[in-house]
This record gives sequence, structure tokens and C-alpha cells, in this order.
Amino acid sequence: MVYALQEHTVSCPYCGEIISVVIDGSVESQEYIEDCEVCCRPITFNVEVDQTGIYVQTAHENE
Repeated sequence: MVYALQEHTVSCPYCGEIISVVIDGSVESQEYIEDCEVCCRPITFNVEVDQTGIYVQTAHENE
């Protein structure tokens, strides 16, 4: 399991810009909302952590 903060790049589902986010690798499964640093719209992040890495999916807030 990964136990550190790690930086990831994702594409905003609204504006398509690539943004950098910091993921807490100490939590196995998490869902949270964070605003895009470019267009300021709310992005839903679904994060799964296992022994092979951190997997991040993004979606519109209401999807």
C-alpha cells in the first residue's frame, strides 16, 4: 500500500485542461469534490489505492 501524498495530473471534465492534484495515498478508497484550478467548476474525484498504485477518476459533480 502507498502511504504518502502523491501528485497526479488529471484532465478537468469541464474545460479539458490538465491540472495537478495531490492525492493522499494512505486512504484506500475515497471520493471528494475539488474545484478545477482553471475553470473553478466542481470536480468529483474517485480515488482507489492498492499495492500497485493510485487510480484517480474524475467526473462532473452531478454524474
